[in-house]
Amino acid sequence: MTGPALRVPEELSARVPAEQRGAGRDRDGVRLLVSHGTEVSHHVFGELPGLLRAGDLLVVNTSPTLAAAVDGRVGHTRVVVHFSTRGDDGRWAVELREPDGRGTTRARAGVRGRGALPAAAGGGPAGAQVRLPGGARLVLEEPLSARGDRLWWARVSGAEVPAVLREHGRAIRYSYTERDQPLSAYQTVFALPSADGTGSAEMPSAARPFTARLVAELVSRGVQFAPVTLHTGVASAEVHEPPYPERFSVPEASARLINAAGAGDGRVIAVGTTAVRAVESAAGAGGVVRAAAGWTDLVVTPERGVRVVDGLLTGLHEPEASHLLMLEAVAGRAAIDRGYDAAVRGRYLWHEFGGVHLLLP
Repeated sequence: MTGPALRVPEELSARVPAEQRGAGRDRDGVRLLVSHGTEVSHHVFGELPGLLRAGDLLVVNTSPTLAAAVDGRVGHTRVVVHFSTRGDDGRWAVELREPDGRGTTRARAGVRGRGALPAAAGGGPAGAQVRLPGGARLVLEEPLSARGDRLWWARVSGAEVPAVLREHGRAIRYSYTERDQPLSAYQTVFALPSADGTGSAEMPSAARPFTARLVAELVSRGVQFAPVTLHTGVASAEVHEPPYPERFSVPEASARLINAAGAGDGRVIAVGTTAVRAVESAAGAGGVVRAAAGWTDLVVTPERGVRVVDGLLTGLHEPEASHLLMLEAVAGRAAIDRGYDAAVRGRYLWHEFGGVHLLLP
């Protein structure tokens, strides 16, 4: 990881989407930092077709972003419920946060037994009830894992969760953004609606700068696309913990494309850490990818390494983020340190509406 030596100035947070920053800019007008090993160069995202070559394969996440933030009440106290992940038994993993008018910046501290939970807690205790709009009711049942109580398994009665999200939800946002945005601002060009109403609690944001025009140009130059799905859960804004298990799918056709690119001269480039997690979860020890679907608890670290992915297109993550271990697994510590130093010195904008980083071998 880059570590605490690197500090990202607050003014480098991207507060609104690129297309709202003026000068007729589209999504592909964000800046693009390219790392070839420890050598860096500076571009705009619209130049991507000239930086790839025929035979390269982009692995993209088709998960749609949900309107996963819903207002509720615990007694007389206002809360915001972040719906993270739907379990196989119909329950949802949720996090309760405190509204402050600038996005949900504070996790709600629950109470269990005699002592208060840590500041990063997401609610509690078991049995606590949250009243949702439209008469639905959410009941917290148990913490998602032994790591802590930020996320809880909860059951909703009185309505189906997808309907609650459609009618009363909005996109999750944090305080570095300026205002709420329509859900369309959080959808990528690759997003496909799911039949069961599931999706990602937070946008797979590395793909946000792609436009239909840019995709067409890449295809015309011989770059291929392999769709996979990984429904991302709620990020840990305070403690940057590793990701929890997430639902994923790698179709047979995409597995064939990935294996063919790996066997030839093409490079397999994942668009986002979510795409890395999905495809690496479907890879055997020898690097052969097979069709797979289900839950993955894989955490890609430098020690584990990557078996399939040659390169990565990713957003700019906070220096403390666990995602940086995955970036280091793909490109090495020196490349990440050099790239992030160049991004800060070059005044790149951070977070989901900001610039992106292409790591190539």
